[in-house]
Amino acid sequence: FIFIRKKKEIEKLWRIYKVEGDKKSNILIENAFEVNELFSDIKELVINSRNKVYRTVNQEMLNLHWNIGKMISNIQGNSKRAAYGERVLNELSRRLTAEFGKGFSVQNLRNMRQFYHLFQIRQTVSSELSWSHYVEIIRIDDKLKRNFYIQECINSNWSVRELERQIDSLLYERLALSSDKDKVLELIENLSKNK
Repeated sequence: FIFIRKKKEIEKLWRIYKVEGDKKSNILIENAFEVNELFSDIKELVINSRNKVYRTVNQEMLNLHWNIGKMISNIQGNSKRAAYGERVLNELSRRLTAEFGKGFSVQNLRNMRQFYHLFQIRQTVSSELSWSHYVEIIRIDDKLKRNFYIQECINSNWSVRELERQIDSLLYERLALSSDKDKVLELIENLSKNK
């Protein structure tokens, strides 16, 4: 008798639980659209915030490298001080690397100096490009060619790898020789999108 009574109580509880569970499932199903919408809104917020952080960090890195380049240029101002300037670069590299880690090799300090020399007016530096883009661009001696690649990076949203590829493929020179420059640019843009 006790066993049957317990069994009936358990069955009754199960029916109540099942009905409650079904109601909760329906509520969850009804709220699925709201959850999806909320998820999409939060996702967009996170992506926008990350992009803002990236742009801010990138801008500050460009400012830092430009200012370091300016300071190094001031030390190495004239040719009589060039040997002294190289010793300063070596010592700066050693100490900055010990203090802050990677990113302050002698070569990178030279890149910062070159960056400053080529873009002495700070406002001419585009924050749409990263330091890695500029490291590739400062290796180009010809000002028109350099400006061409800067503009193409911005217009076509080239990665550093794509910039390297276009420089190595002599895009600027091919365009200069081409009679149909618009057609060549369109072809390059389509090739870049398909990669």
